[in-house]
Amino acid sequence: MTSQRNSDDDGVRLEDFHAYMPKHQYIFGPSGDLWPASSVDARVAAVPLRDANGNIKTDKNGQPETILASKWIDTHRPVEQIVWAPALPQRIEDRLVSDGGWIERSGCACFNLYRPTRISKGDARKAQPWLDHVARVYPNEAEHIVSWLAHRVQRPHEKINHAVVMGGMQGIGKDSILEPIKSAIGPWNFAEVSPTHLLGRFNGFVRSVILRISEARDLGDLDRYTFYDRLKIYTAAPPDVLRVDEKNLREYAAWNVCGVVITTNHKSDGLFLPADDRRHFVAWSDLTQSEVDPLYFQKLYRWFAAGGDRHVAAYLASRDLSGFDPKSPPPKTAAFWDMVDANRAPEDAELADAFEQLGSPTAVTLAEISANAGAKLATYLDDRRNSRQIPRRLESAGYVAARNPDSKDGLWRIDGRRQMVYVKQTLLPKERVAMASDFVCAKR
Repeated sequence: MTSQRNSDDDGVRLEDFHAYMPKHQYIFGPSGDLWPASSVDARVAAVPLRDANGNIKTDKNGQPETILASKWIDTHRPVEQIVWAPALPQRIEDRLVSDGGWIERSGCACFNLYRPTRISKGDARKAQPWLDHVARVYPNEAEHIVSWLAHRVQRPHEKINHAVVMGGMQGIGKDSILEPIKSAIGPWNFAEVSPTHLLGRFNGFVRSVILRISEARDLGDLDRYTFYDRLKIYTAAPPDVLRVDEKNLREYAAWNVCGVVITTNHKSDGLFLPADDRRHFVAWSDLTQSEVDPLYFQKLYRWFAAGGDRHVAAYLASRDLSGFDPKSPPPKTAAFWDMVDANRAPEDAELADAFEQLGSPTAVTLAEISANAGAKLATYLDDRRNSRQIPRRLESAGYVAARNPDSKDGLWRIDGRRQMVYVKQTLLPKERVAMASDFVCAKR
């Protein structure tokens, strides 16, 4: 890939450092690493002191008076916070981050860990080999994928409120689509994690313009739902700001602008996607590995290395995005519905039948559903081992719990038993409790 380097960036210089006051360490600007004072003073010469006229001060022996580099940085280049905020300068003056947003604070500063790409763009007219590759793998979804990627290049500071799922057999070139994008946005702004990593504590990956989650597949029923819920905060905003928790570092703020790409080889046992999902654009390729010439990828990657990545960067930087709305729900493709259908359990259809038999009630209890269900569904609802799954099944069917505000456990007393009341999800939150209360009163 094309090297991203400036000739002005050689060596270690005084102006490369900022004093991070909360830990009293020193940020080396080119990499964002924290240095102790002793290391700064070992690499940077002492700084001559100057008088009001800018002249170097001297002692009684005529020797220049100096101050340790670290002490000079403390005085002249302190910062109060570390942040990650695309489209803003490395040193952000007179601002601080508080409770998820900027506040004006004169005399304070933040060090911005974001570094823009330094690739020298090529000729947009020469990007056709890459465009052909995207269309080869995803002939029906190529336009949306390319616009999504162009948005990441042109507007890294703006959130796209949906992820792109790229599925298909192994070895057909899914990852090759993203290869030149790393250069286009800056390799340091491209992060990659596994689904398991996403569920862990440390989340340094949110400091990215594109976050690729590789080979997402079935993690078991509970983990699939947990994975889907965890994805919500990364695939859409709000929240506008995320707290970054990295090993051995103090937490800092990162703007929630990462664009999520999920790659998978599995359709039927892959992602959990409900029918009303608004956060995933699903592309699926019918291409097989046997249809790809073994020399095809060698030729493609030689083109990337010879400057093709610069042509792709130029094309994406100039692509017209007037028809692409990053905040609107994405189109629901045939592959999207295939994934939704693959995740439907037999209980979902049986629940729909039960609600139909009940006349699509506005409010209902599990006891009523069970009484109007078939034998298999009634057994499923009565099994305590399924108690954590049932609310999710009901939500998929359009019903949510309406908790009793006057009871610690949220249950309502009906026919001498404490029960949860479920109401239609389409009701406004303030209407749900009122509807549940009316339902309970009608039962007395």
